[in-house]
Amino acid sequence: MPAQLSTIDRRLIPAVIRTLRGKSVILDADIADLYGVETRVLLQAVKRNAARFPADFMFRLSRAEVDDLTSQNVISSSWGGRRHRPYAFTEQGVAMLSGVLRSRRAILVNIEIMREFVLMRHALADQHELARKLAELEERYDASFGEVFAALRALMTASKSPRKAIGFGAEP
Repeated sequence: MPAQLSTIDRRLIPAVIRTLRGKSVILDADIADLYGVETRVLLQAVKRNAARFPADFMFRLSRAEVDDLTSQNVISSSWGGRRHRPYAFTEQGVAMLSGVLRSRRAILVNIEIMREFVLMRHALADQHELARKLAELEERYDASFGEVFAALRALMTASKSPRKAIGFGAEP
């Protein structure tokens, strides 16, 4: 890992990658923060190089998507917040940004973001491989192991389910 990237926390990158429209994306404000520039500066550079950003590299969020993200506190809803719907950059769009924003920091941040996208793809592939192997085992063994397979499937999908809040709270 490059020592020059010590000015940002690499652990921030996975937190800003979201799934929208079935794609892994990073919102414009989040990537601007990582690059250390204002969102408007980032978007000005993108607009000057619009031909580099087709619809599968970058898209503007719909009103419903903005409302959903606002309700999840991903986008600020307070006064002084955004006046326009944000843009979302796919992996290819983020890669294209390195050619538009030519700062050393932007290049180093892009390298780390690309590494994170690769890690995410590997994790997804590993999960698919595990599901395939489990299906093979299920076919091979009789129904006496049905409960074991059901428990394994529940464990595989447990990370996708919402978690129960932890801590103390007033009883209703």
